Amino acid sequence: MLDAALSAFSQLFHVSALIALFSGVLVGLVVGILPGLGGTAGLALLLPFVFGMDPGSALAMMIGMAAVTTTSDTFPSVLMGIPGTSGSQATVMDGFPMAKAGEGTRALSAAFVSSLFGGLFGALVLSFAVVAARPIILSIGFGEQFMLVVLALSMVGILTGLNVWKGLASCALGLALGALGAAPMSGVERASFGTEYLLDPLPLTIVGLAMFATPEIVDLLRRGERISDTKTLGPGWLQGARDWAANWWLSLRCAVIGCLVGALPGLGGSVVDWIAYGHAIQTTKNRENYGKGDVRGVIAPESANNAKEGGALIPTLLLGIPGSGTMAILLGGLLIIGIQPGVTMVTRNLDQVYLIIWSLALANVVGALICFGLAPQIARLTTVRYMLLAPFMLGIISFAAFQATRNWGDLLALFILSVLGVYMKRFGWSRPALLIGFVLSVRVESSVYQTVALYGTSFLQRPIVLILLVLTLASIAAAVYLKAAPTQEIGEETAYSSRGTLPQWAMMASVAVFAVYVMWDVIGQNQLTALYPIIAGGTILLCLVPLAIAMVSSRQAGIMFYDEESDLDAKPSRSAEFWMMVILGHLAICALVGFVLGTALFITGFLVVFGRAKPWQAVAGAVGFVLVLGVLSHQLTLRYPEGLLQTWADISLPWPLQ
Repeated sequence: MLDAALSAFSQLFHVSALIALFSGVLVGLVVGILPGLGGTAGLALLLPFVFGMDPGSALAMMIGMAAVTTTSDTFPSVLMGIPGTSGSQATVMDGFPMAKAGEGTRALSAAFVSSLFGGLFGALVLSFAVVAARPIILSIGFGEQFMLVVLALSMVGILTGLNVWKGLASCALGLALGALGAAPMSGVERASFGTEYLLDPLPLTIVGLAMFATPEIVDLLRRGERISDTKTLGPGWLQGARDWAANWWLSLRCAVIGCLVGALPGLGGSVVDWIAYGHAIQTTKNRENYGKGDVRGVIAPESANNAKEGGALIPTLLLGIPGSGTMAILLGGLLIIGIQPGVTMVTRNLDQVYLIIWSLALANVVGALICFGLAPQIARLTTVRYMLLAPFMLGIISFAAFQATRNWGDLLALFILSVLGVYMKRFGWSRPALLIGFVLSVRVESSVYQTVALYGTSFLQRPIVLILLVLTLASIAAAVYLKAAPTQEIGEETAYSSRGTLPQWAMMASVAVFAVYVMWDVIGQNQLTALYPIIAGGTILLCLVPLAIAMVSSRQAGIMFYDEESDLDAKPSRSAEFWMMVILGHLAICALVGFVLGTALFITGFLVVFGRAKPWQAVAGAVGFVLVLGVLSHQLTLRYPEGLLQTWADISLPWPLQ
């Protein structure tokens, strides 16, 4: 084991691995700074670039990106009052008031030191977990592994979203999306909707971006969030470090909370900061300043959300079970570069585990140092109006989606799934559950057949299998009982509102129709082709039945009909549907004149109409983005999709418009 750790250390300090690590760190910092992206979308953006990379360099790049997103997301949270990612929501509570009071530097300093400590603590916990869990993993058979996946999926569905049945249905929907394309066991086409594009499975990059990038961008555009007027950071770098030193015990406790919550499938970044924040309030004296600019309200969540990455890597690497959306994308990336998490990884490829641990630790150090050094310049970037950033972010997302298979179907699939993601976010359905279900779909399908083939009917007679089955059923039953009443997260007024019932029913009906189609399409096929889609589609319908019954119940209608719009302080000037039509307009322009030229026209028009930029400024921004696309096309040897006019007129555009 010591040899594996030393080998990984030497691998990390090869020039190629260090360059990859620093590249991942830089991407992660940018992703964290720009509201609307986040670790999940950031990793999805990286996936096209890890194809063909050396496994060591690819690991360093992905871990470097994932490790620092929750460090740089502090900038928009503190300076703009807008969470950079879901894991920095609680930081806004005290960080933003500190910035408005002229203590932005102090808040950032305390946050960066806390993030560094939390990240290093998470890496330390992961290194010990590898040693402790190895003998347990080696004793687990196929049946036990399958039931662990089932338990994890049930926990994901239970612990995410506003309602148990919505969470479980989301998870099953992810499993059903994984059934599209040729059956892995037989190669038979299934649920392709009559398109050639779906002869292959949906690309993970597209599902990740549709669930976590587009909905966040649309939400920020819809809400019209106010940008901070903070011009300077002010003094306080040393004071922030002293604040952390004075509250090191609080930081340590919250780092422990981050590791524990991160290791539990289904929780992760969306709640760990609030758990840590609540712990800080409950266990400290002089609570009256929380929410008004108390530095402890920054230290607690920032310590936890960086430590959670180390905790989340434990089930991901050792069991192949991702605990969050980011880990689901990372798991897909590991499979892309030929690394199979689980038993094989801790027996034959232990050096890769330690490479991840060393990368996690070094990335946190590098990320914190960069944030300290570039804070004044980055602070100026965060004051840019979001309307000026959105078109470029949409262009980047479209580019990353097109890299999946380099087919027009990539962009159409991104839009269709983005519509689903927007409404899932709006109505409280669990997007992490869908993504995790989608990532694990191939493993679940193969596990079903392996378990049946190896154990037959004796599968349910194995003691550990029975224990895990009981735990799964008990956890679902307990969650249904405990979540029967409105939760504090929704709010008293929202919980009993019946607003938005028609859109909710429409979404439920759409999900049900999709489930029925997936099942109907495989009728008459052999067991290797039909069994899995029937199980996935049937699970969706089973979860929708109690959801529908509860929705017509006056006692629980509020939770079922939860509409995120009711949480807004003021009604948005433009709806989510409006912004989705704007995105659809981007696709229409690209279909007409080609991807590069269409994106340039879209950026120009968006900046002039919505960003209120001067025409020459909008054109300059579009030209700059086109040049970036041109450089990428040259480096990656690709051609972007042509438009109908180009094909009809047989025109070959010059670089960089190709």
